Amino acid sequence: MLSACAVALRAGARRSIRRLPSKSRAIPVTAATAATAVRGRRLFASSAARPTDLSTRGMIVQTLSSVGSKREVQQYLSLFTSVSSQRFAVIKVGGAILTDYLDELCSSLAFLYTVGLYPVIVHGAGPQLNSLLEQAGVEPQFEEGIRVTDVKTLRVARNLFLQENLNLINKLEEKGVHAQPFTTGIFRADYLNKDKWGYVGKVTGVNKESIETAIQNGYLPILTSMAETEDGQILNVNADVAAAELARALEPLKVVYLSEKGGLFDAAGQKISAINLDEEYDHLMSQAWVKYGTRLKIKEIKELLDTLPRTTSVAIIHPGDLQKELFTDSGAGTLIRRGNKLLSATSVSDFKDLETLKAVLIRDREGPDAMATVDKYLEFLKDTPFKAYYDGPMNALAIVLPRGNGRPQATLATLTITKSGWLTHVADNIFTTLQKEHPQLVWTVKEDDENLGWFFDKADGSITRDGSVMFWYGIEGSDEVMQLMKDFTLHGRAMLGDSNLESRLDRAASNASRSFAGPAAPRAAQQARAYSTLARRPALSAPAFSQTQARRGYVTTTNPNPPYGKKNASKSQPARVALIGARGYTGQELIRLLDSHPNMDLCHVSSRELAGKKLEGYTKRDVVYENLSPEDVRDMEKRGDIDCWVMALPNGVCKPFVDAVYEGRKSSSHKSVIVDLSADYRFDKTWAYGLPELVARADIAQATQIANPGCYATAAQLGISPLVEHLGGMPHIFGVSGYSGAGTKPSPKNDVSLLTGNIIPYSLTGHIHEREVSSQLGANVAFIPHVAVWFRGIHHTISIPLNKTMTSRDIRQIYQDRYAGEKLVKVVGEAPLVKNISGKHGVEIGGFEVDKSGKRVVVCATIDNLLKGAATQCLQNMNLALGYAEYEGIPVM
Repeated sequence: MLSACAVALRAGARRSIRRLPSKSRAIPVTAATAATAVRGRRLFASSAARPTDLSTRGMIVQTLSSVGSKREVQQYLSLFTSVSSQRFAVIKVGGAILTDYLDELCSSLAFLYTVGLYPVIVHGAGPQLNSLLEQAGVEPQFEEGIRVTDVKTLRVARNLFLQENLNLINKLEEKGVHAQPFTTGIFRADYLNKDKWGYVGKVTGVNKESIETAIQNGYLPILTSMAETEDGQILNVNADVAAAELARALEPLKVVYLSEKGGLFDAAGQKISAINLDEEYDHLMSQAWVKYGTRLKIKEIKELLDTLPRTTSVAIIHPGDLQKELFTDSGAGTLIRRGNKLLSATSVSDFKDLETLKAVLIRDREGPDAMATVDKYLEFLKDTPFKAYYDGPMNALAIVLPRGNGRPQATLATLTITKSGWLTHVADNIFTTLQKEHPQLVWTVKEDDENLGWFFDKADGSITRDGSVMFWYGIEGSDEVMQLMKDFTLHGRAMLGDSNLESRLDRAASNASRSFAGPAAPRAAQQARAYSTLARRPALSAPAFSQTQARRGYVTTTNPNPPYGKKNASKSQPARVALIGARGYTGQELIRLLDSHPNMDLCHVSSRELAGKKLEGYTKRDVVYENLSPEDVRDMEKRGDIDCWVMALPNGVCKPFVDAVYEGRKSSSHKSVIVDLSADYRFDKTWAYGLPELVARADIAQATQIANPGCYATAAQLGISPLVEHLGGMPHIFGVSGYSGAGTKPSPKNDVSLLTGNIIPYSLTGHIHEREVSSQLGANVAFIPHVAVWFRGIHHTISIPLNKTMTSRDIRQIYQDRYAGEKLVKVVGEAPLVKNISGKHGVEIGGFEVDKSGKRVVVCATIDNLLKGAATQCLQNMNLALGYAEYEGIPVM
């Protein structure tokens, strides 16, 4: 099951489904979740009994947080477990998925099963049936896109469906999932037209009681798309049709169509992230590119959703992207929902019910003066031009103040969304409308708002001052942007309106972030989907303006009086290091580096598989592998046995050990350093991000918990960072790694026989390093990682749009100036080669070729994924945090 979790996480993608309340609700305890707890104990039984705060569910949430934020995961788990189990999701699986993506499918389903979610699966077998019929000498016949099914075809189909169902059941059972086959008895049908199509059925009823019973007993229902007449005749039913009828019977929150392509695509070949049918259907169906299968699919989904509750949505996604689609705001494939029609008003009198309007405005305010504040706001609006946007039930309301009266740009003053509004996706509809009607818009958000990522996605730029972040879009002239930033820096939120706006409108305008919700309603989501009717602008956020600061200094020699007050450097004895997860390639490289480090001693190495064996390659002392549990770690921290913990575990697994360190600190004055090599804490602002060449070294030196960046992400950030302030669009990164990046556990991505003469993509969109790079640079990037047959080393080819004409020499000079004095970054002329960086401890950056327009440059970067991409960078962070010279024990380039 651990392998299923790992595969599911590596299969991440790009966008998701809905906006939810930030106020998490407790997940109800049901028979399903209780059963999950039992299975979870079996799943993670490798570390003996654990305290409740190191629970299985927490580990699962943390693992899912690798593809989204913990907040997102908790919210969606809360939503999905708020309805009866059979109403979670209906998933339609095509025959091609069963042949080409069976492992990804089963890994994703295993993860859902582990967190107590029970999707209903219905599968087809169309491609396999065509192949078998050809082998039997039967040519497949179709009329109006429907397979003509004679007796021989039905017999072949029946046997095939039974076999495919059994294969899926067996694969799921291998991953610890209890599944129940339903090859008959679920769909009742009549002949669609026996004379025309033969034994093809039209579904007339669904036996959902059997499905409900299976789920109540802890089984995933696995259905074939075969139906029966009242007298027992088996009929063939199209799997899409069967899934739709099943959805009508169960009314699930999600209807998922798994697709090899991973979604629907527009005329330019770009994946459509989301379609709001109420707003976009007529427009879409009038487009020339919406034809054939795309047109039919949209039409069929609209007909389906028109018969279902508004909370139901349809997702078309790749099977490997199921976690990203279900548990993140940004999602993975194409999301289709009914949406809501929006109304508008330009005066207070346009609102039919003033009391209702007051009730909407007051839900975002607290205290005895709340109604007085709302009354003043309405008086202000009576004398001020504005435009309001809202839905019929007033689940959502946005108010925009136009340019003028001291406002240099239009200002989003109020945006309030109820829980129901989020679940029916009105927030996205409103912002889409705002972008259409207001070419330029400015708004402010509190700096500590947990949902800043959503605002960054909506904006072209931002700047922070005194705890507030001002966002804007559509302001593209450099002079205008600089004036906007200057005004905000000098005057803060007062610049957004006329002189009395600060006193009259402060609570409404400055609360734009929390007015998405109010005390008991949801906040803005983490990220947004791009819409089929709206082209996204390149994102330029705050770091684009802050990264022009001088290059940061660094420690070059060990100081007997440590510069940051760390005790270990002044001790006569070396710092004591414990390595949790020593079996992997990175762990082995770190062991080798520590063996030659003059001031560090590796005292403990933990590996469940190698427990009891002698550690090879470490000469300072005899060390035997242990199987340390979180309780062991807690007690060692409490006693002050360790100065630095290095977590070299797979994504989502180290949280119990980190929590154990925290627990040990509570009853001890000792405070060790933690360096985590996984992705678990790279998005946690309470952890220092350990990329010394781009992050203030003083911050790392003063930290006790450091998130080591990813290998791909390190090279990509170093390759792009000097040009962030010159970006004219989204950088695209094509990355290729040696197969050591896929780890030691056997998989297709480290199978040399499969890789020979081949290259395999990790994921086409939404890889976690894409989010990591975008988050750290403050500018969205596209990242397409691959694995090739060599063992170690990564090559990035990065295409970077520029906002002005530049020469290759100009760009190379920028990089040389930026990295002057950085011992582990080498700027070269030609594109660097992987073979030249393999086994070395730094990064090489070169190429710098500019196209004819002068507004696009291609930069190449290479890195050894096991060294600077992992172990070497870890040692840099350990040196800084423990008070040693940054490059102590590291052979510099």
